[in-house]
Amino acid sequence: MSTKVGKILAVDDNEDILFALKLLLKQHVEVITTVNEPEDIPKVLSEEDYDVILLDMNFTKDAISGQEGFDWLRKILEIDPDAVVCFITAYGDAEKAVKAIKAGATDFILKPWQNEKLLATISSSIKLRRSRMEAKGLKSRQQEISAVYDQPFHEFIGSSPEMQKVFTTITKVAATDANILILGENGTGKELVARALHRNSVRKDEVFITVDLGSIAETLFESELFGHEKGAFTDASKMKQGRFEIAQGGTLFLDEIGNLSLPMQTKLLTVIERREVTRVGSNKPISVGVRLICATNIDIHDMVSDNKFRQDLLYRINTVEIHIPPLRERTGDIPLLVDHFLKIYTKKYKKNVRGINSDALKILSQYQWPGNVRELQHAIERAIIMSEGNQLEGEDFLLSASGGKVGEIELDTYNLEDIEKSIINKVLKQHQGNITQAASDLGLTRTSLYRRMEKYDL
Repeated sequence: MSTKVGKILAVDDNEDILFALKLLLKQHVEVITTVNEPEDIPKVLSEEDYDVILLDMNFTKDAISGQEGFDWLRKILEIDPDAVVCFITAYGDAEKAVKAIKAGATDFILKPWQNEKLLATISSSIKLRRSRMEAKGLKSRQQEISAVYDQPFHEFIGSSPEMQKVFTTITKVAATDANILILGENGTGKELVARALHRNSVRKDEVFITVDLGSIAETLFESELFGHEKGAFTDASKMKQGRFEIAQGGTLFLDEIGNLSLPMQTKLLTVIERREVTRVGSNKPISVGVRLICATNIDIHDMVSDNKFRQDLLYRINTVEIHIPPLRERTGDIPLLVDHFLKIYTKKYKKNVRGINSDALKILSQYQWPGNVRELQHAIERAIIMSEGNQLEGEDFLLSASGGKVGEIELDTYNLEDIEKSIINKVLKQHQGNITQAASDLGLTRTSLYRRMEKYDL
């Protein structure tokens, strides 16, 4: 404890003990507050957040049972369930120490103490408190995010038979604790389905934790999901809870599970089967109770056939499968989605765009939407930003040529190159020829914009 870290509250009826603690700890911690009357504890805790509370077990003369300490421990945990309390007593034995830990204490220190041991205990207790508060903060942020979606099928727009089938399945399985596998292309709304399942489950008041497995390096997989102890590896400067622990009691959403390597799949399967995790650097298993929802944009059944995904893991995660259709298979929902996104982005950007003309809507309905609903959402947002009128028109949309409909519809009717040229020309005029600003608005690099300007002779 070379630098001063932590706030300590010491509660003891012996003034000499409090003086000795203050003399020792003031060299190592930011704040050391001493109290010799336990009745003052509620008031002191209301005025300051403490990392560690050192609590005597006996306050009445000649008392040695420790019951007073247990009573005050219970009251402290009622005030702050995340409090880190270390009992400090001259009358200790193994039975009392076990009872203290079971009651919620973090450690049990005997008087007279050894300074080095006491400092080590306080140091680890401070880290425990910080870890608890970090996890609590993450849970709070996740609950705030979940509150935004706190409506049945929030932002799930669709009246097509395909989407009605999805809604029906969600309604049937949400209340169960069955593991769910959501299948669908990128941008179809797999996380929205997962959130809808959580919101309509018995765990709805608990946290919803999302993990993008596709973004986690294999070397960090265990640390991220199962946690690690301090010193478990080079960068492990402090203990960290994994996502399974943080999601305790709630729902854990593992997105892009198809990206896991076979060794990572094996480790995940072990946790699912045993319902417990072991932090990296520890041999102590921790029980976890979460509702597991997984998702992938890969044909996972083909992966099983190709021996790239474990069949036993698939059986564990797909008690129920929900397939979300791509937008091109439910084009009847496009007008509803367009109207929905128009309301959102006209309000966000304070634009007086009242609707979309029929030609533009026809273009959107015949486009293939390789990026699905997410691509449509971004297209509407961009069109509203660029629009100068009170109605969106075809030239307001810059769509990828790869999304053109093959066979039935000839996109030459709408000439996407002319649309792109028109938008670039409009943005250049808005910025009076400033290439940097125009490229930024268009989401292009300066080089890419120069190429297009040369192509269209602008």
